[in-house]
Amino acid sequence: MTNVALVDDHELLRTGLASMINSFEGYKVIMEAGNGKEFIEGLKSSKITPAIVLLDINMPMMDGFETAEWIKLNMPDTKVLVLSMLENDIAIIRMLKNGARGYLLKDSKPKIFKQALENIRDTGYFINELVSDKLMHYISNEDSYIGDGAALSNLTENETIFLQWICSDKTYKEIAEEMHISPRTVDTYRDNLFKKLDIKTRVGLAIFAIKHGIVSI
Repeated sequence: MTNVALVDDHELLRTGLASMINSFEGYKVIMEAGNGKEFIEGLKSSKITPAIVLLDINMPMMDGFETAEWIKLNMPDTKVLVLSMLENDIAIIRMLKNGARGYLLKDSKPKIFKQALENIRDTGYFINELVSDKLMHYISNEDSYIGDGAALSNLTENETIFLQWICSDKTYKEIAEEMHISPRTVDTYRDNLFKKLDIKTRVGLAIFAIKHGIVSI
């Protein structure tokens, strides 16, 4: 039997998920919590440790980012599957960095949800279109490599600032407004960084910035 914990501040959603999971052969929901603090408190009185934690991101008191990091440090054998409404590359990167094994949107079909649970249980990971093999490799492997770290010394101050904004959910146009520069200049910064760092996508730039300490998550 695979024991599952649900951590989500929407009680109605939790109730529906619990009913669905309990209907799947081989799974049992043993705990429900509205945020990370409730989850940690619940563990103190529970005699069973969940094998899988279904974790939302936006929650009061202790959100999914903090909770995933806590689980990674204190329950390394427990696997986290993120279930969120956020379809945001940076949020996905941050959750994977904090130890999540998969990322699923809340509007996913029940068939896909069941597949995600099975993959997490059987292989330790759920890889879908939101989490490519390459992205999972870069984030979960501490020895992984992306971009040319030596090129950091060749970045201008504005290129470094632009890299920090890349890790936000702002559009390029909004970044231009924040930096008080033209959209064309933003395009120039982006293209220069692609060339200098040997990276081809915005997600790649964000991963580079995180791994080399340009931004802190």
